[in-house]
Amino acid sequence: MSGWDAHEFTAAAGTRVHAAVLGPPDAPEVVCVHGLGCSYRYWLPFARALAPHARTVAVDLPGFGRTPGPARALDIRGLSSALADWLRATGRHPALLVGNSLGCQVVVDLAVHAPELVGPAVLNGPTFDRAARSTPIQVARLLRDARRERPSLAPALLASYLDCGVRRAWRTYRYGLHDPVERKLHHLRTPVVVARGTRDPIVPRAWAEEVAALLPDGRSASVPGAGHALNHGAPRELARITRTLLPAAGLRYEAERTREEREQGSVGPTRTRRTPSE
Repeated sequence: MSGWDAHEFTAAAGTRVHAAVLGPPDAPEVVCVHGLGCSYRYWLPFARALAPHARTVAVDLPGFGRTPGPARALDIRGLSSALADWLRATGRHPALLVGNSLGCQVVVDLAVHAPELVGPAVLNGPTFDRAARSTPIQVARLLRDARRERPSLAPALLASYLDCGVRRAWRTYRYGLHDPVERKLHHLRTPVVVARGTRDPIVPRAWAEEVAALLPDGRSASVPGAGHALNHGAPRELARITRTLLPAAGLRYEAERTREEREQGSVGPTRTRRTPSE
């Protein structure tokens, strides 16, 4: 058993996009965007923590987890475009988005070309610190963080990296490293919380504060003693931060639905095939 309520498979972005779902069917939805080489697997602790209040949908971007990808790795724009296509296909927009690590860059880029799909957001450990866009520095930081994460994170990451492969992970990392996320933050105009564990060596406090300051409606939140992957290492704390954005997400969703119905009539989302938890 995977621990999830269901697994969805949706025709979108030229592939069959997988998403794992957990939480009450009638609860507001939270869409999770994974980091480099990761997948739906490491979102499970966060989904469980959020389950009484929201329905978590952890999507696998093309080439990661259980979503087939093209032969060549997608860059940040390619990943955010795939996310946009999936959000439209499933009718999940504007979505409350929770990104982790490189997933934060995907969320920010989505706001550049498809702002109507973006609701409030949590940027959990946003990469890459512009003062440290160097592979030796990033590798050293990653190794330090590995000692600060829960041991249970390792099996989830190993399985996910086996899914995507080293070549795809490396090429995606290179795209992310050279993505000037700070130049795009002004496009993310919804309420945003920049969340960081105080023991996260990958995202220094100064960088997290800079990201929050560059956002039109941003604020920062720290989780004492936690590392980089708050969704796995400090899921209750991240769920608490996310819950503060649920009211804003509901208001934005209703406003967008009303606007769409006025402009083009009520159109239901593309149906998605769901399978029971495996």
